[in-house]
Amino acid sequence: MIQKRNLHWFKLLFVWNGSVLPKLLPRLVMLFVLSIVVVYFKGTFFNHKIPLNPAPFTLFGIALALFLGFRNSASYDRFWEGRKLWGALLNTTRSLARQCVTLSGYQSPAKETDTFINYLIAFVYALKHHLRGTDAGSDMQKWLPDDLAQKLKSVKFKPMIILSEVAKWAKDARDKGNMDSILLAAFDGNFNELSNIVGGCERILSTPIPFTYKVMLHRTVYFYCLLLPFGFVDSLGWMTPIIVLFIAYTFVALEAIADEIEEPFGIESNDLALNGMSDMIRNTLLEISGKQIDMNPAPDLYIAD
Repeated sequence: MIQKRNLHWFKLLFVWNGSVLPKLLPRLVMLFVLSIVVVYFKGTFFNHKIPLNPAPFTLFGIALALFLGFRNSASYDRFWEGRKLWGALLNTTRSLARQCVTLSGYQSPAKETDTFINYLIAFVYALKHHLRGTDAGSDMQKWLPDDLAQKLKSVKFKPMIILSEVAKWAKDARDKGNMDSILLAAFDGNFNELSNIVGGCERILSTPIPFTYKVMLHRTVYFYCLLLPFGFVDSLGWMTPIIVLFIAYTFVALEAIADEIEEPFGIESNDLALNGMSDMIRNTLLEISGKQIDMNPAPDLYIAD
């Protein structure tokens, strides 16, 4: 994920990293060339003049802009919902770590509290890999006992298995007299919140925006852009390619942005920085337990100059 500094307005015009322009450039060049050809032949196609003027494009452009606005709002809602869920993950794991360190019968630092903190860290990394479909093996080996890490290799829903192990830890603490029933109920409430967070992330991941709606809007945008040169050639002349390029960039870029942020858990430049957020949660949990932290920046969280 890219985090931009407050750039000067002029520099912002030429920002490349994080922009959808690199992906759109071939399409925009194609439309620019088409516009030049249309102007050269004065809007004639196979000796037949295409009878278009700017009026219908103005009316239809307004309607298309409204549809694109709705599409972007729906995509951003998914992006923001994913961010809120990971914010709730940070708060809930912090609460559990604080309860473990300060309220349980174990005095930190202790092996039992270290085990609990490591379980929470492993849960966070397991959720990240679960959402991205990546291999969680190295992170599980680092934060979990060998037998549990081996067990998770054949498990699909790793976060939930780790959450079950965390719940068993709390039950064992209660059985050993290091936690009363009231505190156990408080822990269980936070465990339920972690389960809700996993379910919320999976809902976003498994329920995309209906494909037929995306196809309809995609076809409409490109059909509109392909017809633009024929509508403006008589009134704009050789300015047509410039105007068409500007209008096409606006509409096509809006559609591309909506596609990019629709799935917030990916690895594209404008997706959520799950690596960075996972490392931040790891560091705050380690600090709560009195451990040293690693301040190296995560690879998917960087500043665009």
